[in-house]
Amino acid sequence: MVRRLLTLVVSLVLLVGLGVGGLYLPMPYLVASPGLTLNTVGDYDGEPVIRVEGADSYEHDGALSMVTVQYAGGPQNRLNLLTVLTAWLSPSNAIMPEELLFPADRSPEEVSERQTVQMNDSQTNATAAALNQLGIGYQAVPLVAGTVEGMPAEGLVEAGDVIVAIDGEPVPTDTGGDDPEEAVGSSAVVERVGAREPGDPVELVLDRDGESVEVEVETTEAEDGTAAVGILIADDMDFPVDVEISVGEIGGPSAGMVFALGIMDRLSEESLTGGASVAGSGTITSDGRVGGISGIAQKMVSAERDGAEYFLVAAESCDQTFDSAALDDLEVVRVETLTDAVAALETIRTGEGELPRCEA
Repeated sequence: MVRRLLTLVVSLVLLVGLGVGGLYLPMPYLVASPGLTLNTVGDYDGEPVIRVEGADSYEHDGALSMVTVQYAGGPQNRLNLLTVLTAWLSPSNAIMPEELLFPADRSPEEVSERQTVQMNDSQTNATAAALNQLGIGYQAVPLVAGTVEGMPAEGLVEAGDVIVAIDGEPVPTDTGGDDPEEAVGSSAVVERVGAREPGDPVELVLDRDGESVEVEVETTEAEDGTAAVGILIADDMDFPVDVEISVGEIGGPSAGMVFALGIMDRLSEESLTGGASVAGSGTITSDGRVGGISGIAQKMVSAERDGAEYFLVAAESCDQTFDSAALDDLEVVRVETLTDAVAALETIRTGEGELPRCEA
């Protein structure tokens, strides 16, 4: 009888020990929580976040704030089950598998490097989008980054080539011309190649290290049914103003829309916000399309915590806003383009009209 009782007690102790020990086992999850808020038309470490040279620059009241998400955990610093469960109970946090931020085929260093590249690209795209919105022209030169393996352009077109002409017609590179709808740079290249029937050849004139090279490339059918040759292309942009954006070690592309608005505010005599405190998050393309990102629920909490009255969100991310603990404390505004964002700021500034909302 005594032996059975001892066995039962020992078993219970072991079970409790295993249960408690299990709470401290490392887990492959991340905890996303509200992060830093940074006013892009203000200062960071005593210096302007956005500095413009080569044109008149203005300072205005109000805020156009980028917001971030703070992540805890990861392959090199895994959280235990107790920490994950505690965070799960918080309405301001989110739990996610670590592979969403740290894919198995990439090291943490590669992830960090990619986020830095995305931040740099977002700043370039934001500058282009802002200048487009203000009607300030610049040059967008179509530069080849590489070719797709197995596609027709492989071996004929090289990284570093500049596409000068297609079928004898020069590729336009100057934005802000007489026809604002005209595609320029890489957009013009994609448009012209895609306009032909798959299988038809295309003649390219390339500038290769200062020498003119002519190649004929057969097209093939892309996934969307258009003609393609397999060139990876981007615009080498030459702006008439120098824009410097300083945000420390923050990475990723999600501040692009707010950067574009901040640049416009610096270049505009009149304040875009009229003194209101506005935050937002969304990627930006050079032609002003605003894209969705993750972590909106946590970013809204950051924005509300630091005094924002309005939150601009990409239409693609609207569904995330309904999960935020700050939903009832912010005016959430849905935007699809930079033009939409500027129009929303005009409504905020003047008090006239209605703001577009996210719909459940």
